[in-house]
Amino acid sequence: MSNRLRVCFLLAAACLLPLPAIAQSSIGGPLGGGTGNNTIASLNRYQLQQIHWLVSGKVTTLRGDTVARAKVVVAPTGAQGEPRSLLTDLQGQFRTDYWLSAERVKDFAIELNVTKKGYLRAHAFIDFGSSGKTWVIPVTLRDLTEDPKLLAQADLISALAPRLATLKPADGLSTASEKDYGRGVTEFLQERRPDRALVFLTKVTSHDASCMPCRTQLALAELDSGDWEGAYYNLVEVFNKIQADSGLGCPEPFVVLGVMESWRHRPETAAGYFAKALKFAPQDPLALQELGRTQLLMQNWPAADEDLRQAIAAGAKPETRLLRAEALLGEGKFHEAAAEMVQYLKGRDVKTMPLEVRKLWAEIENHKKIEAAYAKARNDALTFDYLHHPPSDLKGLDPSADQTPLASILSSVGTTVEAFFANFPNTSSVEQVHSERLHGKQKVSSSLDQKFRYLCFTPARAFGPGFEEYRSDLAGSQAGLLGLADGFMLTSGFASTSLVFHPAYQSQAEFRYLGRQRVGGRDADVVAFAQQPAKAKVNGSFNYGLINTTTFSQGLAWIDSENYQIIRLRTDLLRPLMEVKLEKITTDILYGETHFKDVAIGFWVPTEVTVDVDWNGRHLRNEHRYSEFKVFNVEATEKQGAPKGLGQAQAQPAVAH
Repeated sequence: MSNRLRVCFLLAAACLLPLPAIAQSSIGGPLGGGTGNNTIASLNRYQLQQIHWLVSGKVTTLRGDTVARAKVVVAPTGAQGEPRSLLTDLQGQFRTDYWLSAERVKDFAIELNVTKKGYLRAHAFIDFGSSGKTWVIPVTLRDLTEDPKLLAQADLISALAPRLATLKPADGLSTASEKDYGRGVTEFLQERRPDRALVFLTKVTSHDASCMPCRTQLALAELDSGDWEGAYYNLVEVFNKIQADSGLGCPEPFVVLGVMESWRHRPETAAGYFAKALKFAPQDPLALQELGRTQLLMQNWPAADEDLRQAIAAGAKPETRLLRAEALLGEGKFHEAAAEMVQYLKGRDVKTMPLEVRKLWAEIENHKKIEAAYAKARNDALTFDYLHHPPSDLKGLDPSADQTPLASILSSVGTTVEAFFANFPNTSSVEQVHSERLHGKQKVSSSLDQKFRYLCFTPARAFGPGFEEYRSDLAGSQAGLLGLADGFMLTSGFASTSLVFHPAYQSQAEFRYLGRQRVGGRDADVVAFAQQPAKAKVNGSFNYGLINTTTFSQGLAWIDSENYQIIRLRTDLLRPLMEVKLEKITTDILYGETHFKDVAIGFWVPTEVTVDVDWNGRHLRNEHRYSEFKVFNVEATEKQGAPKGLGQAQAQPAVAH
């Protein structure tokens, strides 16, 4: 890390502290010869002096989580002290002290290497200079495995660093710095030794402070060497200078900042940086590509499609076509998405392609089949049609043919659903499950009662709303529903059922306002909905053995007329799936408000759920009751490993919403 001042100054041991002082006095005989007169002589009390240097820091992940027991190797440069190996404490902190001779050490600098299994090595060069002031050194560890949905670091460097390899005086590079810059670029790009490149590039940026491409190249080298903090610091410096003087502007630093923010899973912030890059270079293919990628992550499909189309036209790499195929898929344009995939493959066999490519191809083909199947089913008699023929058992409904209130209701309920998924804490609850097998006139032939701890949390890597839900026994060990071998079924995923009303997904369904009804002592607006298979990105699944079938829903929502919370939700299949002998899945969810300790607001969560399934001549029913909601620490769950009871192939049906 280059020489610079950081925040969080500690009280520095800048004072010169003596070793045990050497002092001598004499009365009588002279010192060094004398006449015998009584004299007092003394030696310099500070003949040997030391300076105290404190090396202290904190190690975190990109998400800001502390990293305990990371190995930290501190190596002073030159002959300034011995290397030391440390381990971070439970707060991710480390500290060591160096006492060095003031006569021999004028400046103090260290090389820092931080390692931990499962993470990339972090590396930094810290130059404390001669001031004697030290600071808390921030260190960021990144996951060893890169997210395949994001731009890889190697691709970022290979796209931008060569652009900055040859600079001119107009870029801010002085004649005096040309040699050092050339040596730094050679070490970085040709010799692949970014650590060595830092010495030369740091020297250049110190001399040519107005060379924004120089500092951007330094940031790329720091990223490659493992110094996230140094790279980010330099890019923020560039950002601030360009904000103060737009004449210094260039697109590359904004692209790098945007990509770094996307690695942090902050697509909205990343999009802002890419937009700034495009102000300086409107046809920059990488900036357009990455802006399109952020729109994908935010599920803004039309915007993503347009940005990626422009990126392809500007000469972006072929991989951009994969991103555009995903955007077209999100828009429900399956045939156009397939055509984009064909352009990308250029005759290559999709079976030989990487997993992410094969998955996208399979998803496109699956949606084409679903579209064809549901298009055919439109002419068939449906068991339910909530939009056009709502159920006749809505007692007390005050019907309305006027659809004017619908837009306002959808906007308001969308706000509450969005807030729920954004703010809901990681929770556990007690789940009681009563399973039944029925025959004849709804008579129970057998039943089973079970009790679980139900865990619901937002995964660490999540682009968009949603939860992961797991079961454990009451002691905390992983568990799944019993009785599958006896003909009962597994059902789960109810906390996410309301996603159909989330603003990100409302465009993927049709809605109709039916009127008002009183439910549980509350006035509620009743809204019918039906997903559009050609557009829907949220779906359920029905699993039987090795068969996994995608399901789409229609249903009714009862929405509190005052606070726009969903208080009841009923869903059914959009159409029977006779190819797997599935005639009906009816889910009825009742919501209740719950409050958590130390959480100011209340949350409306499923408290009672009933699932009825008609499959292969069998009628199955599960009743779920939830209570004792508590907030829990997701880190402890991650360490133990998530329970594995959900979504596995079973001999009996498994229904996930």
